[in-house]
Amino acid sequence: MIVKILKPSATFKGVRYNTNKVDKDKGELMKVANFGALQALQNLRPKDYVNYLEAQSAASSRTKYPQLHAVISCKGRSHSKQELTAIAEQWLNGMGYGQQPYLLVFHKDTANNHIHIVSTRVDRDGKKINDSFEKIRAYEVLNRIVGVDEKQEIDKNIEKALSYGFSTRAQFMMLLEARGYSLKLSDGVYQISRYGKRQGTVSWEQVDAKIGTFDKDIDRLAQLRAVFVKYRNQYDPTVTHVPAPLPGSRPSAPSGYTSEMAQMLSEKFGVQIIFHGKDGKPPYGYTLIDHSRKMVYKGKDLMSLAEFIAPSQDTPEILAKADRTEPTEKERRPLHEETATYTDHVQGVSEQWLPNIQIDIADDIDDEAVHGRNRRRKRKARTNTR
Repeated sequence: MIVKILKPSATFKGVRYNTNKVDKDKGELMKVANFGALQALQNLRPKDYVNYLEAQSAASSRTKYPQLHAVISCKGRSHSKQELTAIAEQWLNGMGYGQQPYLLVFHKDTANNHIHIVSTRVDRDGKKINDSFEKIRAYEVLNRIVGVDEKQEIDKNIEKALSYGFSTRAQFMMLLEARGYSLKLSDGVYQISRYGKRQGTVSWEQVDAKIGTFDKDIDRLAQLRAVFVKYRNQYDPTVTHVPAPLPGSRPSAPSGYTSEMAQMLSEKFGVQIIFHGKDGKPPYGYTLIDHSRKMVYKGKDLMSLAEFIAPSQDTPEILAKADRTEPTEKERRPLHEETATYTDHVQGVSEQWLPNIQIDIADDIDDEAVHGRNRRRKRKARTNTR
């Protein structure tokens, strides 16, 4: 579950944005609280809420951006509108907004259920609600509500990442970055951050020791190549951009890459494909994470990128979904028999291992060396300009 505090605003345009969603049957007003006598009136308009929020906010001339507009989102439909409403109420209390006037609007127009929160940062006495380290506290409060122990979570995720086989440091980093962490190498230690603060560390030596045990599974790669050949006429391997949804129904920017073939491999076989590229350009490489066997491979170990994303030459059009062949029990079996913990972390794969992340690594060279070289060059350039 995630929480995002949207861009500060001097006006309460978040009210109109959310009531427009309600008018278009893409949202539902779940709760209006602490608007005083206003709530006793019938047929209230969005402007009525805006006027009330503006009147209270005017008590502080020093607060330039009085609107609080936040979103709490869950994965898929894992939480109902009622559950998200209850979480939003507790989150507001934890952030110091429990007695503030606020609106809660549930949105149902995306693949992930989410709820919008609109309030004012100015209380009835004209004092601004504390916003120190706001983004960090937002996650601390949310994690307490949903029962996430951040220390226990990072320890568990580090342990899982180190249980995989990988051949480069960049691949290890990718396993944790795919879970939403950011990593920075400092003095031989990977500093692992999430929710705006450091969560844990892993030593360089520990990662290198794991790399030293890497043993490529030739038979498994051959099996996956056979799966690809079998299904390439049914699932289009052509890469497409994944749009990043933007507030206000604005045009989306590309945030990653995917394909029908990649989605099928993830959903049916627990094999995640991560394409590498940047700036909206075509990908230059890819990585394969085989969750069932807990192995990470460079894409070229399976086949070249050109072959992996080339449109099928055998069938001019992709077959209709109704005609698609499902994997046989023999093909599925290795996924479930290989590890007892498979369903814990690959139940749909996308829930914890986020697909379509953009990581700028090279597919056929020492990724860590390249990035380290680039970072040193940038630091040197900055030093020379001082």
